[in-house]
Amino acid sequence: MFVDSHCHLNFPQYAEQMDQVRAEMAQARVDRALCISTTLEEFPQVHALAMRFDNFWATVGVHPDNEGVQEPTLADLVERSRLPRVVGIGETGLDYYRLGERSVADMHWQRERFRTHIQAGLDTDLPLIIHTRQASDDTLSILRESGQHKSRGVFHCFTESMAVARAALDLGFYISFSGILTFKNAGELRDVARFVPLDRCLIETDSPYLAPAPHRGKTNSPAYVALVAQQVSELKGVNTEEIGRVTSLNFEQLFAIPPTTQVVS
Repeated sequence: MFVDSHCHLNFPQYAEQMDQVRAEMAQARVDRALCISTTLEEFPQVHALAMRFDNFWATVGVHPDNEGVQEPTLADLVERSRLPRVVGIGETGLDYYRLGERSVADMHWQRERFRTHIQAGLDTDLPLIIHTRQASDDTLSILRESGQHKSRGVFHCFTESMAVARAALDLGFYISFSGILTFKNAGELRDVARFVPLDRCLIETDSPYLAPAPHRGKTNSPAYVALVAQQVSELKGVNTEEIGRVTSLNFEQLFAIPPTTQVVS
């Protein structure tokens, strides 16, 4: 019924709670989840989840915010992407939110890391999972550098402007909405969600972060992606079942994952 297209279930919050997480998913009719890698060091744990549970999949990548970790080479990403149940490259992108005393010019290492992930996506024909925060101009510019070798993927946990949404769609990317849509101060983002065509939308939780209302401030869970679907349903005037059907189809098409009619247990 619903797919959580972006979550971090390898994080410590879930170490002793996976049975509960999966039971809650089943109750909420959330039948699949994509487990996202943010460092090479954690990738084995992310991949192990996808290998253990037949309705979980994995990605490989190093988050732009992560410093002091193993820097990924193209070979690192490509090699791991060939493992079973790895279906995407990322999360990757740019994040200028925590510059501190640094300038944008000082973040050249982020931009080079991003380019490495883009090349890995092109070499493997896998979609990119894009994170961008206060860096949309550079994010879009670097994606356009691929030129005739057009990248594809999803802008996850979208919080940018209508103009950025239009640009991402023009590049052929999907846009994924999280529980932020339910926050009282997210009026402009709800306008973006109304605008983005449903056949280009994904839904996610970004668990353990950003739990939707009425659970805001608590640990998020893939089960709560149903609440994101409900919010999208209200914004688009389409029933929640249709939101689940179309966003699941979008997920299957983007990540080349077969459809399922089974609910997790």
